[in-house]
Amino acid sequence: MQRSIPCMIFRGGTSKGLYLLEKDLPPEGKERDEVLMRLMGSPDMRQIDGLGGATSVTSKIAILGPSNRDDSDVDYTFAQVSVDKPLVSYAGNCGNMSSGAGPFAIESGLVKTGEDFTRVRIFNTNTQKIIIEEIETPGGEVNYSGSYEIPGVPGSAAPVKVLVQDPAGSVCGGLLPTGNTIDELSIPGFGLLTVSIVDAANPLVFALASDVGISGKETPEEIDTNSDLLDLLEKIRGEAAVKLGLINNAEESPLKSPGVPKMTIIAPPGAYTVASGELIPSERIDLLGRMMSMQKTHPSYALTGAMCTAAAAVIPGTLVFRTKRQEAEPKRLRIAHPTGILEAGVEHKNLNGEIKILNSYGFRTARLLMKGTAFF
Repeated sequence: MQRSIPCMIFRGGTSKGLYLLEKDLPPEGKERDEVLMRLMGSPDMRQIDGLGGATSVTSKIAILGPSNRDDSDVDYTFAQVSVDKPLVSYAGNCGNMSSGAGPFAIESGLVKTGEDFTRVRIFNTNTQKIIIEEIETPGGEVNYSGSYEIPGVPGSAAPVKVLVQDPAGSVCGGLLPTGNTIDELSIPGFGLLTVSIVDAANPLVFALASDVGISGKETPEEIDTNSDLLDLLEKIRGEAAVKLGLINNAEESPLKSPGVPKMTIIAPPGAYTVASGELIPSERIDLLGRMMSMQKTHPSYALTGAMCTAAAAVIPGTLVFRTKRQEAEPKRLRIAHPTGILEAGVEHKNLNGEIKILNSYGFRTARLLMKGTAFF
């Protein structure tokens, strides 16, 4: 017999997924993972027998419940359900899905609304970080309509500010997990490669586009149809995961650490054409970026990835610091990705020569798409 579970579907930023209450799920472990995979229809490249959208950015689940902490209203766990593997990853967080967590908390009655705005304090269990969101709630209800636009999402909606407090060390224990602004990785079949590994909101491994033989202006399709390039990028990510102590063997990365660190390719600002055909002039760009998500190219750019990139941009010596437009503002780093520009910022201070990231933030939009019952 089929079982059922109450759920909502939100579009959060440039991702889409299921939002569930923790009380409606089995405890953490194998049974819960089986339920999440069944709901999404994984493993199956089409996810035809579930609610997944057959891409990594549409195969995500947010799980929320009341928090027992004094500094948060709700606990939120992000689950990345693999499309083609029997795997659920809880490593790291998703900023796009986070942008739907505040509205879901209000819609599900976990948080009471304010008069015009509601401030939702969210404890992310994946990274052990506090996220503060500001939600428009005129008349006590979440407002989803507005004029704020984000590349990769048609139309406009009300903005959601997503701020991560003290984002450093979300997974790997420190802002510079290796203690270095620059590391050299030995990549089988390639040789030595210079990278920067930074952990703020999510851990990223940055490499220069020119070092891997591309421009940094490629479309996701151009990258995803280049099997040699995909193989190289996963080897780089795997070696970084080994250096971070996440796995013992780089070849294990797709199964044992598929989501972190996130492979990110950067290049200096330069004019390029986005997916819609619009030409973005160089002066509107501080950094060109392409991110990978579950061994494929992210169709845009992850919000937590943008937060980490903004943090890396204020750390002297990193590849991001060296590559970005030097006059770029710390509170408004403009990252050019396949569908447009994503702005993210950090507040930081210099403590005796060491950079301290106080918080990182960005703006997204979210929309409630469905409220009802899912069967599995």
